[in-house]
Amino acid sequence: MLLKIVLSLATFVAMEGFAWFTHKYIMHGIMWNWHESHHVHHHDVLEKNDLFAVVFGVASTLTIVVGDLVPTLWFLYWIGLGIALYGVFYFIFHDIIVHRRIKIKYIAKSRYMKRIIRAHYIHHKVHTKSGAEAFGFLYAPPKYDKEGKI
Repeated sequence: MLLKIVLSLATFVAMEGFAWFTHKYIMHGIMWNWHESHHVHHHDVLEKNDLFAVVFGVASTLTIVVGDLVPTLWFLYWIGLGIALYGVFYFIFHDIIVHRRIKIKYIAKSRYMKRIIRAHYIHHKVHTKSGAEAFGFLYAPPKYDKEGKI
């Protein structure tokens, strides 16, 4: 059981690197036509960029199902759970806390949360395909850890 938990947690951690790479080179690259909707102001509930969540959700679900149905591929189940867990954290941090797509009263008090929010706001200062920085979702480098108002 410990191996299964470690596999899920390792996948969760690895997903941040995968998400960073995908955000920088895919979303701000060949798939900018989807991601651009996330960099422009709008009042719609959904945006084309939300299709990425569908793609990752399907990948996670298929991984879990295959891992459950094929005994020799049991490890895929736990990898799929790690991907799903990352998706839950992404949704909470990115969509609810940072972009406030679900209206809650939240004030960032921890240095970690202030850094994540600040980095993402800096990322959104750029409304074009190139020139953006801070592509992580759950990790932001220490350079975004500055005291002061967000």
